[in-house]
Amino acid sequence: MFTGIIETVGTVTDIEKELGNLHFFIQSDISNALKIDQSVSHNGVCLTVVGIEENVHKVTAIQETLLKSNLGDLKIGNLINLERCTPANGRFDGHIVQGHVDQTGICVAKEEQQGSWLFTFTYQPQQQNITVEKGSITVNGISLTVVNSQVNQFSVAIIPYTIEHTNLQHVKVGDTVNLEFDIVGKYVSKIMAMRDHSK
Repeated sequence: MFTGIIETVGTVTDIEKELGNLHFFIQSDISNALKIDQSVSHNGVCLTVVGIEENVHKVTAIQETLLKSNLGDLKIGNLINLERCTPANGRFDGHIVQGHVDQTGICVAKEEQQGSWLFTFTYQPQQQNITVEKGSITVNGISLTVVNSQVNQFSVAIIPYTIEHTNLQHVKVGDTVNLEFDIVGKYVSKIMAMRDHSK
């Protein structure tokens, strides 16, 4: 379980392909504190640490993960948001994040607004995911608050600290991001869909 509060930003130092899988080597200031088999959120995707060497750790993304996230778009030198699992006695500063990306979205607008930034994202409607005004959304693993919620589109207002300490600083119009929708909203959407089918 995660909270969407990014601990640090890592750098992709190498990528190896093995059949349908990709092995990512990530350099970060928490890599040497990780353990084999530990779960870590990478751009919002929960991946298992399979190797550690000094300040670089290795994770593997299978084909299913690559199809449902933006990890397959990563290149050497790219920044990636990292968060370790929340300890049972830890402070819960963000919202409930499972590390299971629901789908990807596309950045369609990025506007500077007197010191802050307003990002707008669109997403495909097939999975019946929804946002609500002032509700929670996870973008590339970052817990954010929705503004201007619309059908298949939403915006988020980003403070300077978040821009400086996550890879949102490099997201531009046309880029793909990972989206994990609020768990409560997903249950409500599922229940409503089941009711519609039962009529």
